[in-house]
Amino acid sequence: MKSDFMLAITQLSAEKNLPKEVVIKAVESALASAYRKDNFAPNQNVTAKIDTATGRVDVWAEKTVAEVLTDSRREMLLEEARRIKPDVKLGETVWVEATPHNAGRIAAQMAKQVILQRLHEAEHSAIFEEYANKEGDIIVGIVQHASPKQVLVDLGRTEAVLPPSEQVRTERYRVGQRLKVYLLEIARTPKGSRVIVSRSHPNLTRRLFELEVPEVLSGAVEIKAVAREAGYRSKIAVAAHQPGIDPVGCCVGLRGIRIQNIVNELNGEKVDVVAWDAVPAAFIANALSPAKVLHVRLNEKEGVATVVVPDRQLSLAIGKEGQNARLAAKLTGWRIDIKSATMAETEKAAEVKPAAAGEAVPPAEVAAAPATAAFPQEPVKVPEEVGVAAAPAAAAAPAAPAPAPEETLIPLTFAPRPAEKTLRFAEEILAPAAAKAGVKAKDKKKKRTSREREEEAARGRKLRTKDIEIEEVEEF
Repeated sequence: MKSDFMLAITQLSAEKNLPKEVVIKAVESALASAYRKDNFAPNQNVTAKIDTATGRVDVWAEKTVAEVLTDSRREMLLEEARRIKPDVKLGETVWVEATPHNAGRIAAQMAKQVILQRLHEAEHSAIFEEYANKEGDIIVGIVQHASPKQVLVDLGRTEAVLPPSEQVRTERYRVGQRLKVYLLEIARTPKGSRVIVSRSHPNLTRRLFELEVPEVLSGAVEIKAVAREAGYRSKIAVAAHQPGIDPVGCCVGLRGIRIQNIVNELNGEKVDVVAWDAVPAAFIANALSPAKVLHVRLNEKEGVATVVVPDRQLSLAIGKEGQNARLAAKLTGWRIDIKSATMAETEKAAEVKPAAAGEAVPPAEVAAAPATAAFPQEPVKVPEEVGVAAAPAAAAAPAAPAPAPEETLIPLTFAPRPAEKTLRFAEEILAPAAAKAGVKAKDKKKKRTSREREEEAARGRKLRTKDIEIEEVEEF
C-alpha cells in the first residue's frame, strides 16, 4: 500500500500535468535544501532520495576521509570510511547516509517554497518544450480576456497573448469565443514561457488551406506565395506537381465548399486563388484576377511591369483603394503599373513624333500620313467658263497653270457649293421656323379642342334641361 506522501505526489503530478518523475525530483531537491540548512554545512553536497514504493526519504551527505576530525559534518575517520568502502584512501570522499530525525519549522517552510518553485520551473519547461515544436502551426484556443491592449487566449496548459499588432481590425473578440490562431513565437521569460499568437499573419491562410485541402497537405499542390490584407482580402498562388491536377479547382472545391470553409474561419475575408506560372508576365496577368489583361511589358532592370487592361476593367484591375493591384504586387514581387487601352495608345502615339523638316520620312509614316500631307492645299487656277463645279477635279489632280488673261485664282477651300448653301439654309433657318410653327399649331389645336369640349358640354346640359321640361308639360 502506498503511503500518503506518495499519494500526494501522484495527485500533484496530475494537477500540474507533469510526469511523476519530474515531481519526485523537485521534491528531493527541496528536501535536500531544507535538511542542509539545519543539519549540514552550508556548502556541503547533500542529496535526498525518495523510495517510490514505501515513500521513505533518505538523505546522503558527502564527507572527506581524514586522520583527525576537524569538522564532523564534513569529515570522517579512515576506519569508518573503510566500513562503507574498503579500498578508500585518505583525502577521498565518501557518500554517507545521514538522514536527520526531524526538521525545524523554518526548514519545512523553506522546503515548501522550494518545491513550489521547482514545480513552476518544471511546468514552464514542459510548456516550452511542448509549444516550441508547434511554432508556425495553427492551434485552437478560447478567449479568456478581451481588452483594447491585448487578448488572452486559453490554450489548455497555458495562456497565449494576442497583441494589437497581430489582431484583425474587422474582428471583435468576446469571452468564450473559440479561435484558430497562428502560433507566432514562444520565448522564455523570468515569469515563465510567453506564447504569442496571431490572427493577421499571412501564414494563417496558408495553414488553413493545408488543413482544408488534402492535396496541399500531401504535396500534390504547392502554395507558392501568399499576400494578405487581414480582414479584407487575400491572394494565394498555387501550382500542381502532378499532371492532370487543377490546383485552383482543388483549393476551391466542389461548389466552392473548401474555400467557403476558409472564408468562414476568416470571418468573411475574400480569398482569391490564382494559378502560379514560371513566366513572370503570365503570373502577373493571373495575379490581377478577376480583371482581364491585354498584354504585359516587363522592365527587369527596374523591376516594373506595365500592364494594359480594357478601359471598362481599369477600376476592377486597380481594386478598391488600389487593393487588387497592391496584393498582386506583393504576390509577384514586381511593381505593377496599370494602364487602360486608350491611355496606352495615347502614350504610344505621343512617342511617335513627326519628322523634322528636311528629314526623310520612314515608309511606315508615309503610309500612315493623310492625303493632304502629300498634296499641300494651294490656290488653283480655274477657267471662268468651267465654274465652281470643276473645282473638285482640279483639287484631286492639280495641273500646271496655263497663262491666260481671262483666268482667275479661286481657293478651293473658300468656294461654297449652292447645294451646300441650300442645305445649310434649310437646316439653320427653315427647320427651326417650321418646328416653331408646328408647336404653335399644336397649342392652338389643343386650346380650340378644349374650348369646343366646354361648349359641347354646355349644349348638352341645355338639351337635357329642355327634355325634362317637355316631359313635365306632357304629364299635366
